[in-house]
Amino acid sequence: MKAFQIFKHNKTNLHVQQVEIPRPQLQPHELLIEVKASGVNPLDNMITRGDVRMITPYSFPLTLGNECSGVVVEVGSAVQDFVVGDKVFTRLPTDQIGAFADYVAVPAEAVAKMPEGLTFTEAASIPLTALTASQALELMGAKAGETIFISGGSGGLGAMAIPLAKSRGLTVYTNGNSAARDRVVALGADRYLDYKTEDYLEHLPQVDYVLDSLGGAELSRQMKLLKPGGHIVSLRGMPDGKFARRFGLPLWKQWLLSLVGRKLNKEARKYQAHYDFLFVRSNGRQLSEIARLIEERGIRPSVDRVFPFAETNEALDLVAREGASGKIVISHED
Repeated sequence: MKAFQIFKHNKTNLHVQQVEIPRPQLQPHELLIEVKASGVNPLDNMITRGDVRMITPYSFPLTLGNECSGVVVEVGSAVQDFVVGDKVFTRLPTDQIGAFADYVAVPAEAVAKMPEGLTFTEAASIPLTALTASQALELMGAKAGETIFISGGSGGLGAMAIPLAKSRGLTVYTNGNSAARDRVVALGADRYLDYKTEDYLEHLPQVDYVLDSLGGAELSRQMKLLKPGGHIVSLRGMPDGKFARRFGLPLWKQWLLSLVGRKLNKEARKYQAHYDFLFVRSNGRQLSEIARLIEERGIRPSVDRVFPFAETNEALDLVAREGASGKIVISHED
């Protein structure tokens, strides 16, 4: 079967190579999925650069791709909830990625049936961002009637985070490029700021929660937006000891990340707030709940561009340039 792989980490060259590899051998607890579409994410390029080695080290050669949709073509002997022919989608386990391939073997507990009415392309754009938003909201303990600022809401994360936050009864503020205003407001955003002309610190009241997708200097600025007792969850900040314990990392990594994350935790305490780092994990149960919510509320994911499988490198390049408004997807169908 065809797959796109990397053979080492590379900070400057994010190119993946198309190869022929054997179809995966199925374990009793797994499903074999014929991949119809794969979501493309900044995480894919981060893995190539080696940015997440501390969290999840990989062996080479490595087939990239963290999320996909497709059809079940084989069911492991211990699996009960799926049958051949089921249309499914998944965020693959962090230690078992490989969605940029014709077929992928996935533990059944990481898989859910696709929402009714969505195409494979739309479904492939959902798992990573939707699970990120869902797990962030759980980590925050977000409750109806409270407020959240979602940074960069015009991108792929906002397309799922905004409606999921609204479904919990939150007031949602976000920012992004001016061209995406109408689309993002239609997702449910209560207020949308043009990041080039409207500073959230000047235009927004203090909020209960922030979901940060930018990191760096913006992470520190967003802490100022929090009410006392508020909670910021970052996807691009530094991991800390709390994260390492939640993620089940070895004790030496827990100790090291406690040191690494000390500065951000101290900074958050200055604002009487809480800081957490999030690295999204596979979860078929949560994904099933998200599918149900998508069906009930008629949520349609925002797909910006679809590339054919042969143009996987072009898709990764567009994501690296942050040149998309919405999600980038690879279609495996001819």
